[in-house]
Amino acid sequence: MAGIGIFHTKLFRNMKLFWPIICLLIFPLILSAQTAGKRLKAVWGDEFNYQGLPDSTKWNYDVGGHGWGNQELQFYTRSRKENARVENGHLIIEARKEDWEGKAYTSARLISKGNGDWKYSRIEVKARIPKGLGTWPAIWMLGSATPLKWPDDGEIDIMEHVGYNQGYIHGSVHTKKYNHTKGTQKTDTVIVKDCSERFHVYSVEWNSEKVEVAVDGKVFFSFANEHSGKDAWPFDEKMHLLLNVAVGGAWGGAKGIDPSIYPVRMEVDYVRVFQ
Repeated sequence: MAGIGIFHTKLFRNMKLFWPIICLLIFPLILSAQTAGKRLKAVWGDEFNYQGLPDSTKWNYDVGGHGWGNQELQFYTRSRKENARVENGHLIIEARKEDWEGKAYTSARLISKGNGDWKYSRIEVKARIPKGLGTWPAIWMLGSATPLKWPDDGEIDIMEHVGYNQGYIHGSVHTKKYNHTKGTQKTDTVIVKDCSERFHVYSVEWNSEKVEVAVDGKVFFSFANEHSGKDAWPFDEKMHLLLNVAVGGAWGGAKGIDPSIYPVRMEVDYVRVFQ
């Protein structure tokens, strides 16, 4: 019995010595189990495994050629395969040089509003974006309020790329307090050298405390809720997704447009939304 007591004493002492190591081994497993219980679930998406026009139960169109507040040169069309179609497993949004409704270019601007509106989500868009002077593709979000009041209802730019600055991907937010008309927008960039040659996953994840924008899972821009009111943080309401290719404009066309490159296209492999 005395031998057993000595054994237990030594075991206890050894456990005390190794307890920090045991904690280091066990604690990550506990965290992993907690995280697994909070994993996001897919709630919406489009894998584009069909042919023809984009799925009308998921996508609608913004239509017109009034410049969209940015002096853009394209006319956004509705349900026109030349500008928006699904083929070979990809959504194609194509900007073309052609006369249409008084404009010299056509393109498409797809929106999920009314079919897909979310509060606090993770959105992933796997895409290959066009290159060339004057191109301005975007993957972004707007508040789903009707009527929309910009910038009060909020904007999140998941991916913007202007052709005169090839490879620079921009992520931004715009609110009443922070927006480009005041020069106070919150923004950052990351270089993705092969963004026009390869597909990359552009994503946003936001909750009540922050917005994070990433490329291939690596966050390059974040915006925190400063808890000062809606003027700075309108992101507690539902938002929807927009996919488009603009031509020219105050930013996209700041260094001119090369008309010889058209048509150009943004190709989207999938859109996935998780909550």
